[in-house]
Amino acid sequence: MRLYIERKPVKVNPDTKRVIARFFFNGDERALEVIRKVLQFSDDKVFSLISPILQEYSKRHRNITKILNRHCKKLKKQFTTLNVDFEDLDPYMRLLIGAYFTHEYSIESAAFFNPSIIEDPDQTDLVEGEKRVIISFRAVGEGHISSIVFRRALIDAKNNIQVLPVGNYVDEAEVVKNAIYVKRMFLKKAAYAQIDASVLEEMETKLDDKFEYTGLSNFIKDSKALHKDSPQRLIEYDKVLWLSDTYHTITFSKDTDISDRVIFPISEFERKGIEDARFVKFIKEDGRAVYYATYTAFDGSLIIPKLVQTEDFYEFKVIPLYGDGAQNKNLALFPRKIKGKYVMMSRIDGWNNYLMFSDKINVWENPILLKQPRFDWDLVQIGNCGSPIETDRGWIVITHGVGPMRRYCIGVSLLDLEDPSKEIGHLKEPLIIPNNDEREGYVPNVVYSCGSIISNGELIIPYGLSDYSSSFATVNLELLLNKLLENNEN
Repeated sequence: MRLYIERKPVKVNPDTKRVIARFFFNGDERALEVIRKVLQFSDDKVFSLISPILQEYSKRHRNITKILNRHCKKLKKQFTTLNVDFEDLDPYMRLLIGAYFTHEYSIESAAFFNPSIIEDPDQTDLVEGEKRVIISFRAVGEGHISSIVFRRALIDAKNNIQVLPVGNYVDEAEVVKNAIYVKRMFLKKAAYAQIDASVLEEMETKLDDKFEYTGLSNFIKDSKALHKDSPQRLIEYDKVLWLSDTYHTITFSKDTDISDRVIFPISEFERKGIEDARFVKFIKEDGRAVYYATYTAFDGSLIIPKLVQTEDFYEFKVIPLYGDGAQNKNLALFPRKIKGKYVMMSRIDGWNNYLMFSDKINVWENPILLKQPRFDWDLVQIGNCGSPIETDRGWIVITHGVGPMRRYCIGVSLLDLEDPSKEIGHLKEPLIIPNNDEREGYVPNVVYSCGSIISNGELIIPYGLSDYSSSFATVNLELLLNKLLENNEN
């Protein structure tokens, strides 16, 4: 018999009004022609064109002039080709040219799903039983491009959930390339990204054991000059630079609300989307908290698992994950070390759950098979629905299983606290099955989560509804644990 769950009367839907202003580039030839024509405009015409644009779009973006100037600066190569000194351009001319190379992108126009929930670092000014949380979502816009967005919510003493209103603007982050690369690990990831072996050999010879972005950029520039007559080789060098962009630090302005911040694909290896961030509040050995998230970067063919680290949700450090266990999707980090090692769940083969232990948070080798599909409702594949949750009776792992008609259900397992490679309990039946109100959407018959939380004696599971919108369900924690331990046979 299935456990009783309470579906909360809260639904978070996609909002087409949530837009960002992105750089718009249709190729070098067309860019040169547009710039050449705009440069011929008189000062009066430039002002008459840009003035209403600024008035209109300042209501839609926090600092539209900063955005337009930034996009104009991206065209310095074209200005050089036209023998135009960028620094001599009139300020209004810069803004107008920037406007011709800007477009709005609705980040939530298609779907808003696969939520992950964690405690907000700020728990001030609350009454007993209340909890402030941050919820991340996968937002999907035109072209099925996914990004990570956030909402703040308040859980009261009865576990009623209030998702707070969003801010007026959406901001992309500033990107800072300040990484130090370890050559051995970088080359391994480059090989996985199918970069030409001869280019990897050249990097092995010419780069130091550790190198910075500037050093890599100079290497690429010099190598391109040597092979300028080989178009295919030049593409391979571009791929190296794209891969380096998977290491970066992004920062948001301190005057943004959490709902204003969007982590949008930055590198070429992310250009088709950032999928299914699994956030976790990680407690270090000294007791300090840091927030990590694993996510999947997708370029249309390759999947690259990544790790995000933040302490305040204003600055995020992004790095790729390495190793035989850092493949495919569904990586989820445990919220603390176990016996001195980081622990990660994964699904390297696409249909079984695995466990990994590591001394380094970004290197994952030797995955151990943890669980295979065993029930009629999960025979196609299983995976995790976020980081394990610690209780005094074991690690709760929210899982997903795929069954007939590709229906996704949510299940639960319980792992041993000191040896999480041992499953000590599980539900034989799903905890959440898509009902008639949840089965229609972008991808029908799917319920899916990327992280849950315990509050006031209940497990709160935010979950996506058929890959379109999101809602919440709760289950009594004690009843759940008892049910899990009833089913502790192999």
